[in-house]
This record gives sequence, C-alpha cells and structure tokens, in this order.
Amino acid sequence: MASASVYDQLLDYTNRANPYPLYAELRRTPVTRADDGSYILSTYREIVALLHDPRVSSDLRNRADYAMGGDDESPPGLPPNFIALDPPEHDRVRRLLTRHFGPPHDPYLIHRMIPELVEIASGLIDNLTTRSHVDLVDDFAYPFPITVICRLLGVPREDEPTLHVWADTIVEAIDPTTGDFATRKRRRDRARTELGRYLGELADARRDHPGDDMLSGLVTDDGPEGRLSREELMTNAALLLFAGHETTVNLIANGMLTLLRHPDVLQRLRRQPDLAIRVVEELLRYEPPVQFLNNRVALDDIDIAGTTISRGAPIVLVLAAGSRDPDHAPNPDRFDPDRQYNEHLGFGGGIHYCFGAPLTRPETQITLTELVRRLENPRLLADPPPYRPNPLLRGPRHLPVGFDGVAPAPATPGRDQRLSQHV
Repeated sequence: MASASVYDQLLDYTNRANPYPLYAELRRTPVTRADDGSYILSTYREIVALLHDPRVSSDLRNRADYAMGGDDESPPGLPPNFIALDPPEHDRVRRLLTRHFGPPHDPYLIHRMIPELVEIASGLIDNLTTRSHVDLVDDFAYPFPITVICRLLGVPREDEPTLHVWADTIVEAIDPTTGDFATRKRRRDRARTELGRYLGELADARRDHPGDDMLSGLVTDDGPEGRLSREELMTNAALLLFAGHETTVNLIANGMLTLLRHPDVLQRLRRQPDLAIRVVEELLRYEPPVQFLNNRVALDDIDIAGTTISRGAPIVLVLAAGSRDPDHAPNPDRFDPDRQYNEHLGFGGGIHYCFGAPLTRPETQITLTELVRRLENPRLLADPPPYRPNPLLRGPRHLPVGFDGVAPAPATPGRDQRLSQHV
C-alpha cells in the first residue's frame, strides 16, 4: 500500500494537534498536486502571488469538473455569497456590505463598539467566579463572538441554539474529511438555505421598522449603487453570521492555549495590556484560525515555481504553512510578539482579504487581555486539548483550564479607557 501523501496526512485528524512539522515538509516542494487533481501551494511567496493573481478565481463554477458534480458554493435558489464571486460582482456586493460594517464608510463604527465588547467579555468572565475550572471554548470563546455578531446584525440572541445547529452543520459539511461529497453538500445546502431564509425574514421585518443594526441598514440602503436583492442579502447575511463567529472562536481559543504555553508572554500581557495588539498579530501568524483555503480555481494555465497549474484545476492555498515559511519569517516556529516584521496570511490577502478583520482584531485583543488579567493562576488541564475535526478551521473543541479565582472587573471608565487603544 502506498504511503499517504503529506497533504493527506494533514487532513488526518491524528495530526490536528500539531500540523506544523507536516507543513515544513510540504514546503520542500512549493507546489504539489494532490490525488484529486488539486494543486497545493505552501510557501509564502507563491501563496501571495496567487492571492493577487487575476487568473485565480474564487467562483468554483469555473472548475473543469463543475459540470460533473464539482462543488457549487450556492444553495439551490440562492446566488453565491461574495467570497465565492469574482470582480465585478464581488466588488459590488462587498461594497454594499461594507457600507454598514465599518471602514472606510464608517471608520468609527468598530471603535464605538469597544465599550459593548468589554461589557460582553466582562459579563462572561463574571459568570466564572464560582468555579475553579472551565471549558474556555464553551464558556467563553464561543458565546463571546456569537453574541457580538448577533448584536451587530440584529439577530435575537435567544435564537442562538438554532443558529448553532446550522453553523455546526456547515462546518462539518466544508470539512473534506467527513463523509462523501454529495451527502455533505446536501446537508450544507439545506443548512445554508434555512439560515438564509431565517435572516431574510428578519430583514423583511426591519424594512418597515428599522433599528441600528446591519440588517436594517442593508434593507433601507439608499446609496448610489442601490440595495442587495433579497436573495443576495439572504446568502451574504448567512455568510457574515457564520464567518463572523466561527473563526473568532478559534482565534480566541488558540490564543489562550498559546499564552498558557508561554507563561512569560502571559505575564507581560497582564502587566502591559497594550501588548495585546502585537500578541494578536503574532497569533494570526503562529496559530491562525483558518489553516488553508480550498476554494480557488485557475482561469488559465499558470506557471509558478516550476509547475504549470492547469486551467480549471482547483487550488489549495495553505496559509498556515506560508506564514511559517522560514524564507519569509525568521525563527518561524517561535511565538514572538516582539517580532519586528510580521506580515502574515492570517486574514488571507488580495480582494478576498478577511471582511471581518477590523472586528476580529479588537474582539481578540479585548478578550485575551481580560482573561489573563482576571483569571488568577490559570493553567491548562489538558495539553494538547481535543481539537475540532475540521482541518481548515483549526482550533480546540474544548479547552479545559483551571484557576484559583477571578479578579473583580475594574471601574468602567478606567477599563474602557485602557481598552480603547486596541482599535
């Protein structure tokens, strides 16, 4: 029996806790071809080149095998969301969404949310005061970003259990290691259609009674480019709700795991909260929540690193391997918030650079700062912890942490003033 390829080993759950030695092995050949015909890129320079190459499409309808059942990013009856589109349609939809999210249309929207983010984080930590150990995923890393994205979009928090079921189904369906493709696609389409329908009905209710949330802004937009169609709103609101919390859960959990493994950095952050900015940037390089992108297609033959990627072939960009490329980052396997040059692929790049990055950064800066400041003598109870199955969205499924107590929250003015520097 032939031995498994490096890429196949990366998909194997037994390597989820530490895929980085395999990434180093993968980088020995910057471009490889998987058994399914995909081209795998693992080095920083080549990944960046294709992230900015107009010959690379995010619309999987351009795959050579699309007509034979290739992956279609749109559920029946709904158009693709904007991350599965190419210009000019991608640009139009992204602009319309950005008008109600933040910069450049409203550069202070996220900044104005800081007191609310602090309030949510502080309230979740207050809930831990009677306990000596917790699962930081279930008790903090998940409820924090889902609460934030629900408030931003205008989704009732009491509907979260149903949203959780849909999100879990989508996460499982995009995992290339779980079951046959046709079954996964049917389950994903059903979950995304139900989530889109739910959000469409919420948006309809906002049309006549708008609030200050993002759904209200989208359905009452009188900007020069008009509004999204109802179907576009449904599919893109579903994307924002899903992506707006899933990756942040991983980043917060990966962040606490990394800090607990590096107690010197944890103590520095406790004393110097402004270090959070550099800590989060290094986390995005060192332990990114999105390990690779498997939703790219070549629109033409592309010559790169001595290999020709065939037109219509699927492309996989292994972002986590690229960010630890020693030709790009000195001592790449060292967690170093003092790194002077830190350009990473934690948010991707090019026209599909992470839409939610302006929110994810302060969310993670605030949560890590508050957790390390208020949890007294925190310590890992399992290392490595159990990981989520999905190799793309990599993070702990549970993060058991013990501690000796919970310090009280400081007075609100001082806390808000201290954390306002994070944006």
